[in-house]
Amino acid sequence: MHDSIRSNRETLVDQLAPEGAVIKSERSKFVASQMIVNLFRGWCFGLGLAGCSSHSGRRTLLTTAEQKISLVGGSLRDIQALAGHKSLQTTQRYIEVNTEAQRKVISKLG
Repeated sequence: MHDSIRSNRETLVDQLAPEGAVIKSERSKFVASQMIVNLFRGWCFGLGLAGCSSHSGRRTLLTTAEQKISLVGGSLRDIQALAGHKSLQTTQRYIEVNTEAQRKVISKLG
């Protein structure tokens, strides 16, 4: 997690959710993960964002990180660790294929 995000998250939890839950319902101090999924679905629908989900940001992060990891000497295994996946196959499902990048790398080999 990026340092600024970690710091902001800690501040949010300290100030708004001392018992550990940032998102609460009217009936409970905690909400189920499915509730968060449903909230995201509703927000995305209301904004007219087709195909968006609670995991969209995670997919974008992992795809972008995969595209840049070699610039800092990393590998797909580092992306796997970043995602917290036990299996590399799970990580690969999150990463979008970039056919333009494929063309460019092949042209560099010739």
